[in-house]
Amino acid sequence: MTIRIPRGTADILPGEVEKWHYIENKIRDLCRRFNYAEIRTPIFEHTELFQRGVGETTDIVEKEMYTFIDKGDRSITLRPEGTAAVVRAYVEHKLYADPKQPVKLYYIGPMFRYERPQAGRMRQFTQFGIEAIGSKDPLLDAEVIAMAMQFYAELGLTGLRLELNSVGCQNCRPKHREALVAFLEEVKEELGPEDRSRLERNPLRVLDSKDPKTQELTKNAPSILDYLCEDCRPHFEAVQRYLDELNIPYVINPRLVRGLDYYTQTAFEIMVEGIGAIGTICGGGRYNGLVAEIGGQDKPGIGFALSIERLLLALEKQGIELPVTDGLDCFVVTLGEAAKRQGFKLVHQWRKAGLKVEQDFLDRGLKGQLKSADRYQAKYAAIVGEDELAKGVVVLKNLATGEQQEYAYAEAEAFLLKQREQGVGV
Repeated sequence: MTIRIPRGTADILPGEVEKWHYIENKIRDLCRRFNYAEIRTPIFEHTELFQRGVGETTDIVEKEMYTFIDKGDRSITLRPEGTAAVVRAYVEHKLYADPKQPVKLYYIGPMFRYERPQAGRMRQFTQFGIEAIGSKDPLLDAEVIAMAMQFYAELGLTGLRLELNSVGCQNCRPKHREALVAFLEEVKEELGPEDRSRLERNPLRVLDSKDPKTQELTKNAPSILDYLCEDCRPHFEAVQRYLDELNIPYVINPRLVRGLDYYTQTAFEIMVEGIGAIGTICGGGRYNGLVAEIGGQDKPGIGFALSIERLLLALEKQGIELPVTDGLDCFVVTLGEAAKRQGFKLVHQWRKAGLKVEQDFLDRGLKGQLKSADRYQAKYAAIVGEDELAKGVVVLKNLATGEQQEYAYAEAEAFLLKQREQGVGV
């Protein structure tokens, strides 16, 4: 029986993985400029971390986590999102004591959720996320949002829609919850079983329902924006002013609550059309109580996360070709055993010098090796036969123009390096 890849996962093959390299390099450069340092956490954590951090009534914890009992009889979960793990590391390693505050971190890594695979949504997917912990300044909210928008702009994505909301805090939410429950009780019998269950346990989550009927029933539900307290209202207004300063357009969406329980105050999503039923490509917001919930000092935080798979899908839908090539600087063509040994030495030396070089391993003739050089998209072929071996030279052939010239070994290396520096052969 042929063993196939598990459903909801994907192999990233040569020819595609170069796009990932390009995006990952973009991420690291962006984070360098915004002064975010990389953190790497384990791909599995104790299950209670996500139960306490993400929320027991969320879809992630209730339906989507990959949870198992390890040999130590502990419940372990493959991480479904990055924030809880980063905050756990922040608390465990006492990063709150770092003199450089707020602590600004980013991560790139696989996440795991058991859900129905669809366009750009996998059971194993890769997230890029940032977390800024230690400041409640609305300026930081605006920086986080601006960073996400800048990332997409630098990749060439257009047609983005930034949706913004405040989900309040422990002071505003009780009054809003009371009004929301009263509203939902009026339509309770028309809600589906899942949304009726949410009404009992976490009414705000009903506003996040994907059921079209529920969305229609709740379109006139009480807005949290009408209940913001004396801290949350000016905070939200300040975030908007800072975004206005940067000319970043946004739409206020009072129904935007996000799918995780740890959010407070600012919540946002970035949408794009044409990538399937779910157009969200980035989401984030504040989580001012999460650090304390996980066992640390009460420190405010904010961040965002985005899926690399959905990003690649959006780029493809908009016809954006990333500037990646996989061609060789040179393919070394050898004729005869003695030339093969000399070619092997040249390949090794040129690789040490920084060139991308390949050679023949199938004992093909001249024509076959030159065809192979074309398949590898080599810019030059370095030909070594009996005559060249006797003179201590190679013939460098420009495979685009057909022009060729003899060079001594060291001169050939210097020429190829110069071509690479000038962008030829890269």
